[in-house]
Amino acid sequence: MDVDNLIEMANRIGEFFDSMPDRAEAVDSVADHIRRFWEPRMRLAILAALDDPEASAAMEPIVREALDLHRADLQPKTAPA
Repeated sequence: MDVDNLIEMANRIGEFFDSMPDRAEAVDSVADHIRRFWEPRMRLAILAALDDPEASAAMEPIVREALDLHRADLQPKTAPA
């Protein structure tokens, strides 16, 4: 999975929602978009990138905030045993 491409995609999402007047709603919207439209492997990769200082430095602030705040919701659900 190309993490740089995922960061670029997340940044575009963040830039779109960053224009919203309500910052909390914008942050929630970034996370909701990623949760709803990104497959589990993509979400795992972007969350791993959040923990990498070099990769996370390339993220827009709204993206970092959304991923950090909604980390638990963005984790893929495990299949029941």
